[in-house]
Amino acid sequence: MKSFAWIIVVVLEIAMCASVATAQEPMQNAHAAPIVHAPPSVLGEIGKRIEAAAPGDTIEIPAGIYREHLRIAKSIRLVAHGDAIIDGGGNGDIIEIVAPDVTLRGFVIRDTGIDLDKENAAIRVDAPRVTIEDNVLEDILFGIDLRESADSRISRNRIGGKSLDIARRGDGLRLWRSDRAIIEDNVIHDGRDALLWYSTGIIARRNRGFDCRYGLHLMFSDDVTIVDNEFSRNSVGIYLMYSTGVEILRNSLIRNRGPSGYGIGLKEADRFSVRENLIVGNRSGVYIDGSPFTEAKPGEFTLNTIACNDVGITFLPSARGNELSENNFIDNIDQVAVAGRGTLDANRFWKGERGNFWSDYTGYDSNGDGVGDFVHESSTLFENLLAKQPSLRLFLFSPAQQAIEFVARAVPAIRPEPKFTDEVPLMRPVVIDARGGEIISDSGSLAAAGLTLLAVGAGVLLIARTGSCVTRNPSRRSNAAQTQGAIP
Repeated sequence: MKSFAWIIVVVLEIAMCASVATAQEPMQNAHAAPIVHAPPSVLGEIGKRIEAAAPGDTIEIPAGIYREHLRIAKSIRLVAHGDAIIDGGGNGDIIEIVAPDVTLRGFVIRDTGIDLDKENAAIRVDAPRVTIEDNVLEDILFGIDLRESADSRISRNRIGGKSLDIARRGDGLRLWRSDRAIIEDNVIHDGRDALLWYSTGIIARRNRGFDCRYGLHLMFSDDVTIVDNEFSRNSVGIYLMYSTGVEILRNSLIRNRGPSGYGIGLKEADRFSVRENLIVGNRSGVYIDGSPFTEAKPGEFTLNTIACNDVGITFLPSARGNELSENNFIDNIDQVAVAGRGTLDANRFWKGERGNFWSDYTGYDSNGDGVGDFVHESSTLFENLLAKQPSLRLFLFSPAQQAIEFVARAVPAIRPEPKFTDEVPLMRPVVIDARGGEIISDSGSLAAAGLTLLAVGAGVLLIARTGSCVTRNPSRRSNAAQTQGAIP
């Protein structure tokens, strides 16, 4: 028994000694041979050159891969020569600019962290009058993030997000309280939004945005000009929310068909103008909710081509005070829709003696003045049934749809009340030289050919209509009267 107890004591002592040795080993190793991973704050080659520079200097960086994080706190120009790559190594932000009058040009900036809570960004700016141009941003969470950076210029950058689900992506471009910034000639793809928050006097021109959630999203941003941009394959092309004094001019909104699927969306926007845009292939070309928000100025929609969308324009009943004139509504499945109960009486589909061109207009022009002799009314029975039962979309372009419309024409009593009326519909499409005839799209030639075919088709329809009806009375009557043969 004594020998057995002695053996147990020896074993316990050995175990205790081993545990103490194990506990002390990391400390001894740490003092003997430390292994240190350099944190982002450690200066690399570019960082050292920035540290040694004086305000106003130009620093030229040769080609190479620089695995470092930069903080620019001096008014300098940082310019890449050749393929200069700044690699963030998948950690945090990559470049932070906190001094005014900084220029950053010509770099490839890649691999930010993926922390949405910290909003890891390729370039974060907290100073005014910054110029960021000719950079390529790859594999980034947030792209360029401007905070109170007035009078800055973001030009000719290509911004591509990480390969993440869209809900986990960051914004390719974001401005917060950055007045009078110019955003031009950038390409933004595979991100979340290009977002303007509380920013006034912005000019966004000649940019492309695709495969994002919102091509361009305005929140509480006033006096903004959006001109000559292309937004395609997003959930929404351009969306205005609570913004005033916005001009949307000569943009291409193509195939935006995500969960929302709007080419242009307006929610409680005011004093806006939508002119000379090409709006093609979206789920809804234009979506209008509570806009214009006040009676200060009618919402202006003019000289736009709205073609081949599921719905040309969707109005919520809260949309009042819009004027639509000289637009081309071509082959939309539903030219105009009302989402919910209500009418469009508070909106006008003509201005003066000029209405819109409707590819489904069935009137004629006996005196050749270019204006139809009968008003255009949207009152097809199938559209009315489709609004109440969306599942009927299965029968679009089928014999069933044709049969329903035949019955509606044969028995006018069952035709629904018209959703809207255009008093002076145009007989031919309005010629719009959008962007000088150029469409910057991967399918630009296809789109141009499609528009050419549409124009030719409209010409054939025009010849057929005017050629067979030139002797009729030019007085303008309702389509109902025309259908019932009340033409003298």
